[in-house]
Amino acid sequence: MPALHFLTLMLCLIFSQAVLAADPVIITEQLVHLRHSGDREWTSFPEKDQGKELSLRFNAKSNSSETILFLRQQDVKQTWNVELNGKSLGKLVRHEQDQQLLLSIPPGTVKTGVNELRIYQSGKIIPDDIRVGEIVLLPEPASEFLSETQLLIKVVDKESNQPVPCRITIVNAEGTLVATSAQSNQSQAVRTGVIYTRDGKTQFELPAGEYTVYAGRGFEYGIDQRQLILKKGDQKQIELKIGREVDTSGYVSCDTHIHTLTHSGHGDCSMEERMLTLAGEQIEFPIATDHNKQINYQPLARKLKVRQYFTPVIGNEVTTRWGHFNVFPVREEGPVPDHKLPGWDGIFESILTTPDVQAVILNHARDIHSNYRPFDSKNHLSLTGENLEGWRLQANAMEIINSEATQTDFIQLYHDWFGLLNRGVLLTPVGCSDSHDVSRYIVGQARTYIQAEDKDPAKIDTAQTIQNFVNGKVLLSYGLFTQIKVNDQYGPGELVPHTKEWELRLTVAGPSWVTAEQIQLYANGVLIRSEQIKSQKGGGIKWQGTWKLKQRPHDCFLVAVATGPGVSAPYWQFAKPYQPDSPEFESQVVGSTGAVWIDVDDDGKKTTAFEYAERLVKQHAEDLNKLFKQLDGYDQAVVMQVASLLRTRGLEPFDPKLTKALRSASKTVQLGFALYGEAWRASQIARNTN
Repeated sequence: MPALHFLTLMLCLIFSQAVLAADPVIITEQLVHLRHSGDREWTSFPEKDQGKELSLRFNAKSNSSETILFLRQQDVKQTWNVELNGKSLGKLVRHEQDQQLLLSIPPGTVKTGVNELRIYQSGKIIPDDIRVGEIVLLPEPASEFLSETQLLIKVVDKESNQPVPCRITIVNAEGTLVATSAQSNQSQAVRTGVIYTRDGKTQFELPAGEYTVYAGRGFEYGIDQRQLILKKGDQKQIELKIGREVDTSGYVSCDTHIHTLTHSGHGDCSMEERMLTLAGEQIEFPIATDHNKQINYQPLARKLKVRQYFTPVIGNEVTTRWGHFNVFPVREEGPVPDHKLPGWDGIFESILTTPDVQAVILNHARDIHSNYRPFDSKNHLSLTGENLEGWRLQANAMEIINSEATQTDFIQLYHDWFGLLNRGVLLTPVGCSDSHDVSRYIVGQARTYIQAEDKDPAKIDTAQTIQNFVNGKVLLSYGLFTQIKVNDQYGPGELVPHTKEWELRLTVAGPSWVTAEQIQLYANGVLIRSEQIKSQKGGGIKWQGTWKLKQRPHDCFLVAVATGPGVSAPYWQFAKPYQPDSPEFESQVVGSTGAVWIDVDDDGKKTTAFEYAERLVKQHAEDLNKLFKQLDGYDQAVVMQVASLLRTRGLEPFDPKLTKALRSASKTVQLGFALYGEAWRASQIARNTN
């Protein structure tokens, strides 16, 4: 019936035959697409939903003891309530992955006769396309339903044959994360279909069926898997072997942005579970950054016997009205930066006077928190790294890849970083997870590799590693590991001395379960070379190449970025954007280098585009024709910085005087001013609109 397509979906399934109390009641076999209101969230869903909520009527007999509701859910991002006969059973799990959910039904909740199940979005209504269905009312409690078979799993290192911390993922034949009897304790952290274990061992019960079990240990390790058919009464033991596939020698894996439910108050990962997930994802240098708190992982890591796998650092996510900033190291009982100050000057003064602080990271600069987005076009001009409010960014690092707060266009934050480097704000690029959860957002999925001695993860030189981080001696990984060496000697954070030519040796590595497709090279933020990669199979090196760098007109920085298709497999599935700009999205693996500086002018310094622009404007601001002629010898980054400086002197991008002088300028100069002008115009429109 066409009239049935109302905002509320009503499906009536009334059974004609009598329903026995001991029989499962199939409420619906279908997966139903729901959206409360608004445009579709993702193009992977149809434009037209099947309703804003799900209301199902079914016949049953009353339950005198606990029973369970079994269902399947997909792509749940917001809060969805589940009610039976007006009584709350719980909520769908806020998790985008395809998974099963068991909800307990208290005695007396099911009525003899017609019952009504309702699933609906609650709280702040934000467009959220979900699928939910395959719903069954089971007559037994969860413990009985899950007790049909027993599985014992052991995961060992391929080389040593010794048990190893890891993540175990269990899915059914449809790839759905399955419910098991496993529960979190001091040796394992458990969510639906996911078990992090500190010693590679776990044992649990689950219903009879067809399953695939995966074992892995974060980015550097391969995946082992086993397909199983379990029959009622089966008790099986399996052993999986995983080995390191990516050589990261000379670097330690670091996640600079880690939370717990215990101290941040949201997400779902307790402190105990966090220790186990860090070991299971092989994060060697974790930074504890709960909101406005300074938490020490050391005592609990020792208690849970995982301290040998990492060297923790105490940090703090200074969570303010005007942006979030991760700072470290700090003292557990020391002063906490004042997060209530009204602007950047006061906030940074409070941060920088906090004892021991060396690293200050600008977090997720394109996300909105407290109605403020640091790099909104009305606040920030990305091309030239200008803060349009006149606020001074006193951080020394910024997040480029945040795997919880992924961007629709991942490269945009790279361009933001490039603009700031050209402005003279020298920031270390950061990859991190921002994980608050056990499995929804995987800790260390995006990470920063810091140059450091890595032989013993329990004894990392904290002071030297943090100093190398501040100095930019880093690589960013979100599924790939990209390295650069200039003239076989110089890497990220270093200055390459003047020479007649520069040879770049580039390497892209990754585990066997990812693919690299492209590598790009940027100089002062401008793409100067791109090459398609025919990714080698297996784990380890995917591609190697040696490129000659053409003579540059002046100092510049180089950054290499490799990409490939994102990970969709259930054992390490990438999240969709946190605050999407578009319903269209394709995830990508990314591996990039920090900035390597080339000392073309042989002055022993990293001279930025802004410094060159300042000199030129100071010498020739009164004679635009002469200024533009001098600019012929500089790259686009310097040209745009000159355009910015002229604007601050009162000569705005579309001033007739400027337009006239540009007519006789070179194409490079004209293009640089045109790009700056368009960016400036867009920022003014944004400011006037808001």
